[in-house]
Amino acid sequence: MTHPTPSNWAAFTAAEPDLASAAEDRFTAFTHHTLATLRKDGSPRTSGLEVRFLHGELWLGMMPGSLKALDLRRDPRFALQVNPGADAQMASGDVRIGGRAVEVEDSEAKAAYVKEVEPPQPFHLFRTELTEVVRTYVQDDTYLVVEIWKPGEQVRTLRRR
Repeated sequence: MTHPTPSNWAAFTAAEPDLASAAEDRFTAFTHHTLATLRKDGSPRTSGLEVRFLHGELWLGMMPGSLKALDLRRDPRFALQVNPGADAQMASGDVRIGGRAVEVEDSEAKAAYVKEVEPPQPFHLFRTELTEVVRTYVQDDTYLVVEIWKPGEQVRTLRRR
């Protein structure tokens, strides 16, 4: 079975602008979100994380030597869960992103990020390659709606009563 080539945020936005806009709105509504990485033994690790959407990319910045950064260096697979916020009903829905994180070593790319974000120095910077974006929300107080996007595919929408 072949897997489609992962997409960056710009490619996802071009392919599915409505879902991308809803996802970005949810992530920018709060500062901190939850990142899941894989430990050496393969078990999951969850950590708090800030994300940034800049220049067509979804960026993950981390403190130097952090366990989540070391996890991603060893195994780039991640899952990112939006902060549910103070609204226990999550009226805007829930968003999860899966993919691979690629550490940015290029000094010019890192300098451009620093110019806009001004993170504490030093830091790890990862750009993301998306393999899945999922949005779940309640429609008309009746249906649980799940929108699933994968690179090379159109959004698949499931509705449950």
